Amino acid sequence: MRTAYNVETVRTAERELMARLPEGALMQRAAAGLAAACADLLGRVYGRRVVLLVGSGDNGGDALYAGARLARRGAGVAAVLLAPERAHGGGLAALRRAGGRTVAPGGAEELIERADLLLDGIVGIGGKGGLRPDAARLAEAAERSRAVVVAVDLPSGADADTGEVRGAAVRADLTVTFGTHKPGLLIDPAREYAGSVRLVDIGLALPEEAEVEALQHADVRRLLPVPAGESDKYRRGVVGIAAGSARYPGAAVLAVYGALRGGAGAVRYVGPAGDAVIARFPETLVSDRGPKQAGRVQAWVVGPGAGDDASAVAEVLASDVPVLVDADGLRLADRDAVRARTAPTLMTPHAGEAAALLGVAREEVEGARLASARELAGRYGATVLLKGSTTLVADAGGGAVRVNPTGTAWLATAGSGDVLSGLAGSLLASGLSALDAGSVGAYLHGLAGRFAADGAPVGAHDVAEAVPAAWRDVTDA
Repeated sequence: MRTAYNVETVRTAERELMARLPEGALMQRAAAGLAAACADLLGRVYGRRVVLLVGSGDNGGDALYAGARLARRGAGVAAVLLAPERAHGGGLAALRRAGGRTVAPGGAEELIERADLLLDGIVGIGGKGGLRPDAARLAEAAERSRAVVVAVDLPSGADADTGEVRGAAVRADLTVTFGTHKPGLLIDPAREYAGSVRLVDIGLALPEEAEVEALQHADVRRLLPVPAGESDKYRRGVVGIAAGSARYPGAAVLAVYGALRGGAGAVRYVGPAGDAVIARFPETLVSDRGPKQAGRVQAWVVGPGAGDDASAVAEVLASDVPVLVDADGLRLADRDAVRARTAPTLMTPHAGEAAALLGVAREEVEGARLASARELAGRYGATVLLKGSTTLVADAGGGAVRVNPTGTAWLATAGSGDVLSGLAGSLLASGLSALDAGSVGAYLHGLAGRFAADGAPVGAHDVAEAVPAAWRDVTDA
């Protein structure tokens, strides 16, 4: 499991460690890891041009000490001091002893243009809001430069705790972060600014429960349902799909396709698209008598392509089994009915649907994904899977929010979400919790999207077809 902790937790762990170490030792650990990462990128350090963008405080100190190490290996190092009077004294002295020099921001653009590597030490993990004008001009110059940009701990201008970017920020090719990941390194829009992320272990002792966590192959492998010798289709779980309409029969077909690939023993379909479903998937158990009369299921998926069929949504929500609500079902679901449920509920909105449920603009959800997922989970008393460039799963009971590390931009295609809803619903029916079903479903769906696309456009049916390959990739790892 990859974990991320908020700034307050990191600061506390740093203070506890510094109390046991000689003065300055922790910063030297960070600077050594930072310099090593820069050297790896440069390949040959001697003769390379390195420019440090240095703000006040410890973040700037890390950059200065790392710059000193690179200067001692023969790099030409210049530090642009945004606040000379508040620059880290020890780091500045070390840089000058190693042969580095300092310049004012006004004369920095030409240096940045000719640099091989830029080290962003403007603002640390405690920074809030966008960059100030002088720093913003340096960030813009860095983006125009052909140099490799390395951020110290977090790209300056990004919010470490939330992943929000409120104004100008540095766009890095690599972020070298210390001790632990920060939520902003895993959540868009800040994740996009971070580039690749390299974690340097500096010896922090951190709590067991993180702020954000991301499943890895081993975690997903432990959660995947595996049939035993005595299993039959009913013991493996039956998932009900209440989806589709005369206008959107394809949504039903795709949701069933995802469910058939999700590990449950059988799929029951209820809705007006029965002919389309049975023609494509004859193994599906089709009914036209409504969810109440469909027969026993261990979980329901309701909403994809449902149009205005509020009765089916109400019937499913009144059931005593886990329910996944997607697409039109989100609009039709009564909030009080969701909150009153005793069985788990998993809601799977994209940013636009989440915005409508929260009564805010879509841009607000996209800019504050972590806060939006938590807010929606709290309002509905449900687990929320917020789809998008970073898919988040927030549990109704709080705790760490899961961020999905798989996926591809090619998954932004019609019907992809229907496949995900069927897949995650099938995992619910096989016995996974709403949190696990949502996060494992998103993981497999994202991995299948990568395999199906392979760098080219992909259709939703291709994604469903690739789920077994994703499943095998996880279990064979």
